[in-house]
Amino acid sequence: MADTDCSSSVRKSFSYLPVILPAIISVGSLFLLWEAYVALSGIAPSVLPAPSRIIQQMIRHRVALWENTLPTIRATLAGFCCSLLTACLLSVLIDRYSWLRQALFPVFIISQTLPLIAIAPLIVLWFGFGLLPKILLVSLVTFFPMLVALVQGYAATDKEIEHLLASMGAGRWTIFRLARVPSALPYFFAGLRISITYAVVGAIFAEYAGAFKGLGIYILNAKNNFRPDLVLAAVFISSILTLILFGLTVLLQYWLAPWLKTGREVKQ
Repeated sequence: MADTDCSSSVRKSFSYLPVILPAIISVGSLFLLWEAYVALSGIAPSVLPAPSRIIQQMIRHRVALWENTLPTIRATLAGFCCSLLTACLLSVLIDRYSWLRQALFPVFIISQTLPLIAIAPLIVLWFGFGLLPKILLVSLVTFFPMLVALVQGYAATDKEIEHLLASMGAGRWTIFRLARVPSALPYFFAGLRISITYAVVGAIFAEYAGAFKGLGIYILNAKNNFRPDLVLAAVFISSILTLILFGLTVLLQYWLAPWLKTGREVKQ
């Protein structure tokens, strides 16, 4: 029985290979072309370091990179959690009171047009160099896609299902819980995946504007010391963090809503 379960797990693991193989090939080819260009062109490492040099510097400076990665992770997760909670609460209120949508959506749209390069220093100036301004900036750049996705998902609920539940004596909250929330889940997870890709960038930009530690400060110091290899090492780490968070949102969808599948998976 154990051997059967093990074989089933192995087969399931290999079943994902066709999905991730194109991404592995494309990213690997990009790094190989980059490495070959640096080697053949003779360009100075101070202008464009090769990927192999960047990896070497990541290993050599792993302690400093890790010490600056932790504050970025903390700011990213705290800000995104606040953003998620805010988007969920506001979406429920906007769905319940239609006049709130007309009143608040223009404000939210304006908030998304504010250039971070201008607003980030002001937020740091107002709230200091601690964790709070990072949380605010991450929330600012991530909550709007989730809010729009949830509101759109609620509006896409099948009216016949709502009428059926109402005819069975269901109240407004029961209809919302049994019909509107399940209808909004596909939209919500799409908005969640969009937002999570902005979270790390928002945290790093906030640190870049003002912080004691973090990948943003590390990038700024490396740039001032003319070390593009260390700059790109921190960029690599931020990309890895973003990919990990994106993968966690996919796993969260499979856990909370396993019935939601892509068209390709349904065909299989």
